[in-house]
Order: sequence, then C-alpha cells, then structure tokens
Amino acid sequence: MFQDKEKFNLALTQFLDTSPTPFHAVSSMASMLKNEGFTELSEDDEWALEVGSRHFVTRNGSSMIAFIIGQASLLDTGIKMVGAHTDSPCLMVKPQPEITKQGYLQLGVEVYGGALLNPWFDRDLSIAGRIVYQDAAGSLKQTLVDFKRAVATIPSLAIHLDREANTGHSVNAQTDIPPILMQVSGSSASFRELLSDQFLKDDEKVIDYELCFYDTQRAAVVGLQNEFIASARLDNLLSCFVGIQALINNNAEQTCLIVCNDHEEVGSVSAIGADGPFLEAITARLCGADQTVATVSRVISKSLMISCDNAHATHPNFPQKHDSAHMPALNGGPVVKVNVKQRYATSSLTSSLFKQLCETVNVPVQSFVSRNDMGCGSTIGPITSARLGVATLDVGIPQLAMHSCREMTGTEDPLRLSKVLVAFFNSTASNIIDVE
Repeated sequence: MFQDKEKFNLALTQFLDTSPTPFHAVSSMASMLKNEGFTELSEDDEWALEVGSRHFVTRNGSSMIAFIIGQASLLDTGIKMVGAHTDSPCLMVKPQPEITKQGYLQLGVEVYGGALLNPWFDRDLSIAGRIVYQDAAGSLKQTLVDFKRAVATIPSLAIHLDREANTGHSVNAQTDIPPILMQVSGSSASFRELLSDQFLKDDEKVIDYELCFYDTQRAAVVGLQNEFIASARLDNLLSCFVGIQALINNNAEQTCLIVCNDHEEVGSVSAIGADGPFLEAITARLCGADQTVATVSRVISKSLMISCDNAHATHPNFPQKHDSAHMPALNGGPVVKVNVKQRYATSSLTSSLFKQLCETVNVPVQSFVSRNDMGCGSTIGPITSARLGVATLDVGIPQLAMHSCREMTGTEDPLRLSKVLVAFFNSTASNIIDVE
C-alpha cells in the first residue's frame, strides 16, 4: 500500500495517462493486478476458487471484476464490494466519419455521455480505442490502438467572425465539433486506410472500430502548493485506481471484490454495464457449487457495496449552485452522496458504516445533497443495489470541472479514500447494523 501521498498520486497520474479509453483502462488495471499475483479467469471455463486466491475477469475488454476469496464463509460475512466505472464523456468517431471540406479532412464524431463541449476546442487531440481487423488468412482479430500524439484539433471560430462568442454562443454538436485531421487534395481519403497504414501489416485491413478522441495533455499536479491534480478522465478512473489499490491490500479474511463497469455515462444498460448481468453472474459463481437463488440471496443480504464516483466540489465562482449546508471542498475528504429520489443509493445505515470507517483511519468525511431546484446526477450505486438487492452507499472524491476534457481534484483525497476502502475490505465488523 502506498503510504506516501506523492508516490500514490504519481502512480495515479501514470494510470490516467495510459488509460485514454475504457479498453486501455482495463488493460492497465489487469497489468497492475497481475503484478500483485492476481490471475485472469474466463467466464467460458469452470472455476476452482481456493481460499486466499486472487483473480479477475473482464467482459468486452472494457469492464472488469477483480476479487479475493476470503477465509470466512460467505453465508456469515457476505461479500464486500466496491464499484466504479471505466468510461468518461468523450467524442467517439462515427462509423463513416470522413468529412472533406475546404481542403481539410475532418472526422464526424458522436458525443458520448454528458460532455462539456466548449473545453474540447483548441486542444491537442489524439485518437485511441479498439479496432477489429481481418488478417491475411481472413480471420477477424482485435487490438488496442493509440496514436499517442496529437493528430487533430477543433479550432474555435475567431471572435472577429462571432462577436457573440462570449455572451450567447452555444455549441452545435453536429456541425461545430468535427475535428480537423489533416489537409487533403480531393475527397478520396479513407479513415480505415489511415488506420491500417498506421497500425496493421500490409495484408491486413480494418473492418470496424470503437475509437474516441482524447486530450494529449498529461495529468499533472498543479497549484502553488501542489494541492491539486488536473487530468482528463478523473471521473471516474480515479475511483477505479483507488479501488484497485485498496483491493490489492486486502488481508484475505473476507471475500472482497471491485467491479469497474463500462457504459455508466450512457445509462449502464448493456451486457457490461451496471444494469446488465455481469456482477450478478460473478457473485453467483463466488458462492461455489451451491448457486441456488436462496443461497445467493442469503449471501447478498450480508453484503455491502460502496459505489465510488466523484462528487461535485463547490466552485468558488458559483457557490450558489450548492445547498448552503452541503458544500464539499477539494482536499476536505471523501463525500457521502445522498438523494431521497434514489439517484444515489445511500441510506442512514450505509452512511453510518462508512463514517465509522473514516473515523477509524482518521479521514475527514463530507456530505453532498443537491439543491431542490436543480437536477441530480446518478451513479452505478442505485442500479447495482436494485439489481442485486445489496445494501449500498454512494461516495466520491470531490472534484471540479466534472465532464470537462480536463478536470481537477485535490491531492489529499485519493489516498484518503483508498485507506477507507482498505479498512472496509479488512474490517471484521458486520456489514449489517443490528436492529434492537
């Protein structure tokens, strides 16, 4: 376990830089887990799970569940779970993306998730993701790709040509944001051919892809006192990293897992999202040979899920956007998120357990409730809780500029939350509060 904040944050920023897409994030986490003795399992195979063994399984290359088999009986202790998500709002390349205008090759993009669009202008952009290709023998194969350098940009229109740019300008997601890739003569440029030239052999060709643009600026510690971290994809790769580090430091007394789902930013309804069957299937398999509904239900009744997804810190320029009694601050500790409409899954029981854990490791804790006259985001917490019937709470590290292509958080809180999650995984206390 990283005890030093600087070393923890250095490893975090390196993870963020090597994870421009959910596919790359899962690949990076798999490498971290393998280095710590975790072995990869396939859902196609029979599993022989031994006490103390460490494993992980992936779906689609973009969702992952990692777990440790504890010594205690699941019927006595349940499963201690942490949840996060691998995806972030971005600009996805369309299937037929080529746009040739005024001598430029641009790529049509589809907005993924609730992205803030203005920050994408005038950035040095690259492209990464997964391609499916046909090899010389006619077989379909897949591989991860990353240009790893700036290959595109979305230039702003000069203020001389848009005098209302600073007062009433809105972004048209269809016409205003296709990035410029290069200058061309004619209209014959093929993006698939460009991909094949860049990443494949001469006798291979791209069939399809899932690719997105990303900002090439690397994650950095900023601030006069080095108190902030600025990076893309803090929401929610930060929680993935924090959870993985906590799981690695599990003492193996009780069975614990972390699930990192894709597709949270677009509703979670997929085979690999939180509203799909991935976690249900794995929790059933953790119950061993006796996977009856009754047994799994008994295990879930003893289990607890901590859903980790970053929280809204109070913006100093817009404090009126927060409830005056619930104004989380950067470096103020993890935030318990509450919403009576069940946009968050926190209850008084689950929040009390979390606050008690924070106290045991001397970590401050904050609370967030949205204003009554404003909408509220959501997380995988309520979805997972509803699908499994597991007691759940929603927590997160406070951040600014959520859903921008460059977000900001504090340097103190990532290690703090990881310490709380380690205490959660290693605690022998019951996940359920006794009723008198």
